[in-house]
Formats: sequence, structure tokens, C-alpha cells
Amino acid sequence: MRSNNQLKIREKIEDKARVYLVIIAVIMIALCINNRVFIIPSLILYILIIFYTIWSSNRRRGELSTYIEELTIRVDSAAKNTLINSPFPIIVLETDGNVIWRSSNFNKEFANIGINTYIDEIAKVIKVELGEDADSKFDRKMEIGDKTYRLIGNGVKIRQKDKKKTSKYMTILYFIDITREQELFKKYVDSQTCVGIVSIDNAEETIQRIATEEKPQVLASIEKELYEWASKTSGVMIKTERDAYVYVFEQEHLEELKEEKFSILDKVKEIKTEDKIQITLSIAISNEGETNYEKYESALACMDIALGRGGDQAVLRQDDKYHFFGGRAQEVEKRTRVKARIIAHALEELIAEASNVMIMGHNNGDIDSFGSSLGLYRLAKTFEKDVYIVNNTYGLTLESFIKSLEKKEEYEDVVIDKHKALSEINENTLLIIADTHKKTYVEAPELLEKTEKIVVIDHHRKSADFIENAILSFHEAYASSTAELVTEIIEYASKDVVLEKIEAEGLYAGIMVDTKNFTFKTGVRTFEAAAYLRKYGIDIIEIKKWFQSDLESYNLIADIVKRAEIVNDTIGISEYSEKDKNANIICAKAADELLTISNITASFVFGNLGDKICISGRSIGDINVQVILEKLRRRRTYYFSRSTTRRNDNGRS
Repeated sequence: MRSNNQLKIREKIEDKARVYLVIIAVIMIALCINNRVFIIPSLILYILIIFYTIWSSNRRRGELSTYIEELTIRVDSAAKNTLINSPFPIIVLETDGNVIWRSSNFNKEFANIGINTYIDEIAKVIKVELGEDADSKFDRKMEIGDKTYRLIGNGVKIRQKDKKKTSKYMTILYFIDITREQELFKKYVDSQTCVGIVSIDNAEETIQRIATEEKPQVLASIEKELYEWASKTSGVMIKTERDAYVYVFEQEHLEELKEEKFSILDKVKEIKTEDKIQITLSIAISNEGETNYEKYESALACMDIALGRGGDQAVLRQDDKYHFFGGRAQEVEKRTRVKARIIAHALEELIAEASNVMIMGHNNGDIDSFGSSLGLYRLAKTFEKDVYIVNNTYGLTLESFIKSLEKKEEYEDVVIDKHKALSEINENTLLIIADTHKKTYVEAPELLEKTEKIVVIDHHRKSADFIENAILSFHEAYASSTAELVTEIIEYASKDVVLEKIEAEGLYAGIMVDTKNFTFKTGVRTFEAAAYLRKYGIDIIEIKKWFQSDLESYNLIADIVKRAEIVNDTIGISEYSEKDKNANIICAKAADELLTISNITASFVFGNLGDKICISGRSIGDINVQVILEKLRRRRTYYFSRSTTRRNDNGRS
């Protein structure tokens, strides 16, 4: 280091001397040109100047060298003293775990701790983070013993005498105790307010079904359980409506609620009534927002999700993520004609104001999404609007229906692909999403960014990845299918909407497939919608032909079922290992077939899409396959589930 500094200073001095000599030489040459008498005196004088410059330069260089050596020694000594006497524990460590030096404060700080284990771990982390970059900075928090430290250091490459050896790196690590800082920060975070909303599911109808003399007792039991639950977290439960409460508590109790998985859901269900009516709750909690009002608004959004998923569950919004708990009770139909009528009139107004209308289902479309799209197409055409159905992909179950549709001239330019849709859409276009509410699951996600007029019509249980900016949403988790919802909208339209036969057949097929031939998740409204569609003279035999499997597919599904394993006596699990772009459809059919076996109440079939893995889940019991698949969703794979219980429908995850 010293020789380098000296060399740099010498070079600077020599550079300046050369410049001065050049300037003097130029002046003397100019004098000699004007008067030759000055040539010899100038030459002698210039030689003397050179000798003087050399002598003066050597003298200065010697003085500077002595000064620099003394200064360097002082700086090195000060640096060493600072390093040795640093108030922070310091260690010089190689990336292979070899300790070169430890400060006295380091030895004192970790005298009673088995620090060697931590050192090996630190060395491994440093090696990974520094890589081949010797100048990288290392900055990480780490718990050592009962304290938290911030480790700060810089990587330095060690020169190897043997060039064949791999490069080594070492770092000087400072251990800064931030335990107190972390404790204060945790105390601050824990003291922040969480705001929750608690609602009794379907309270109006549930309470009406309870005997008059029993109502006060049941309501008192519910409130008693809620207040006791809130008191465990030192929270406040305030009744705001007959069936709704606001719950406020400190964030330090949030982990407790998560660990006990919101046991209040089960406690309320245990409340007995003479008519054996099961009471369930929906809970929404959020800790996101600068103010309590913002947290309350966030909790309201969580409540929409909880109700959209069928109630009987808790939805927690924390750190930009949704967490779901519960959701095991059976859904109870509680839709009314009033809402369908309101939605129909609102949708009509939006269609009338739009420049054109685009209808889009989910990718790998099925008959429910496409049949619903056709029904909405006819509604928009009744208002004399240009209407397009966006469809790029569809599964095997839709292939026969598409062939039948292609025979109709009217639909030649109606079904368009994503690229055509992007060229036709504008800010005043009304975009209707059918049979999904997930922004990542729609046929063309890019279209969502092209217009602010978005309508969502769906019957699946609401997930965290929902379309947030929809101006109108008809989201009913209690409906059998989206086709049922669209049929109701058509029924209540102010104009007389006359469906074409194939459109009515598409809607009817959507209801039939999603209910497994009117077996699962059917209510009064389901049969009313089906009866309305039958008026158009639909051909049931033709519809059934659309969904017939060829012999090869049937044998393939039979083979998957044959290789199934039974877990816990009631769960069937199998796989379809061949790479197939239609693996999700085949797995879905196989999962359905597994449920026809006695004692099997849930089924899961894995499939290979090539670049992704798919899972199809089905259930006809108390097992909620969506809750299971939502946990698997955290992995970087693709999951497809769709259960067949009244409660567990929808899980394209």
C-alpha cells in the first residue's frame, strides 16, 4: 500500500516537471528564432535548468516519501487500534468457515454461546450471497442466542499463490446488537389496531325459522360466545346491526387467532335449536390501512369475499395476502328474485350506453362459460349492439358444441380470438366476464386493461385473485351455474329477449353439466331456470350427444380410476402421467368417476400438461377440496379443482 502511494505521488511530481520544461523550451526556441545570438546562452541555461529540476525533484521526492511513510504508519496504527478496540464485536472470516481473527469484544459477547455453529452457518450464507463478486456488501439480520444482531461486512478476494486454486473470499463482519430496536418495533407493530366484521350468515331467514319463544335465547347465546371470544384478545365487540358486529383488537393477538383457526366458527355452530338449525358466521379481519377507517374498508372487502365463498368462514387480509379459515358447512340457497331483477336492469343500462359489447369466459372454456356467453350475446343483440365472444381455447367437452355452432351463419364473425378482440375494444366497450371472477383465469387478461366498464357474472366461490374494478358484479356462490344466473337476467330483461334454439340449449347444457344432471347443488331457482329454457323446445338427446366420450377417452379414464389409491377410507387419489394438453379435462372426468365408487367422498387426480401440473378435485361430502387446493396453490404449479358438493363448488385454483 505504501509503495503504491509513493509511486503515484512521484508520477505526479515528474509530470509537472516535464510540463514546465516543455514550456521553457518553447520560449527559448522562440527567442533564438528572432535572434541567433541567444542560441548558445539558451542551450547552456536550459541544461542548467534540467540539472536543477532533477536535483530538486529528487530532494522533494525524498521528503515526501519520508512524510508518506510516517503518515501511513500512523493511519495503519489508528486503523488497527480502531479495529481492535471497536465497541462492536468483530470477526474476520473466510467463506470456508475459517476464522482469521476475533476481537476481544466478540469473545466477551459470545463467551457463553456455542458460536462455532453460527459461524459455519454465517460462512455458508456469505459464500452464497457474495458469489464471485469480491466487492459485494453483506448485510443481514440474525438471531444468535436470545439476541438479534445485524451483521455488516464487505467481501475481499484473497490472492492465492497457486493460481490453479479456486479464489477465496474473506470478510470483516461487524455484529451490531439490535435486540432492543427489534423489541420496540415489535411492540409498535403489536399495538396497531386490527378491525374485523362479524356477520351471522343468512340471519333473516335463519332467525325466522327459529321458534318465537326460542329466538331471544339463541341470539343471547350467539352474542355470549362472540363477547367471550373477543375478551380473550382484550378486544372490543360492538353490535352495529341485528346480525353484524364490529370487532377491534390489537395486532399482537392476530397470531393467536390464526393458530386456533378461528374456533368461534365451530362454537357458534354448536349452539342448539329445537329445529336443529345450524347457525354459521362470516368473519372478515384486516390490518391493512393507515387509519382505522381504511382498515374497516379493507375488512368490508374481505367480508364480500367471505360471503362470495359461501360464508361459514374467516377471511384475513394481512401483508397484502388473503388467508382463509373454516368453510366446512353446507351452502344454503338464499338468493332472491329482487337481486336478479336489479342486476338485469343495471346490465341493460350499461349495454345501452356502450359502443360495443365483448363477452369473455375463462380459458379452456366449458359449456357453462360458453353457453352463458351465448345467452348474454342474445341479450346485447336485442339492444342492437355489436357483440363479440372472445374465445381462444376450449376443452374436449366443448368441441362438439362448437362444431354445431359453426353450422349457424349468424355466429361466423361473433366468436373472435384475442388479437381481434384487442383491435375492437375501446374505452367505451362493455366487457362482460362469464363463469369466472379471477383476473388471471380469463380468456384474455389483456382486455381487462383496455376498458373501465367491466361486468362479472359468476357462481364460483370467491378467491383472492378477483377482478377488483368491476362496475357491476352478479356473484352468487349459491347458484348452480353461471348459465342459471344468465337465464334469470334474460327472464327479467325489460325487453322481450328471444333466444335461438342453440342458445337455449347452450344455457341448459351449462346448468345440466354443472349440476351433474340436476343431482348436485340444485335449488328451486335452478329448476325454474331449466323450465324457462325448456320452453324453447330444446333437444335433450342432442345435448347429451355433445358430451359423449369416445371409446379411447373412456378407456383412458377407466384406467386412471383403476389405478386409484384409497386414503383414509374415503379419499380416492390417482394420476394421469402422460403429457397431454387436455389433461385437465381428462383428470376432471376421472375425478367424477371416482366419486361413483361407494364410500369415496372426495377425489383428487393429478395430470401432466407438459409445462405444468394440474389437479382436479371433487367432493360429495364434508371435505372442502377448494381449501385443500388453495394451500397447494402457493407452489409454482397450475391447479384445477372443481368440487361437486353444495358447499365445495368451484375451485379452479
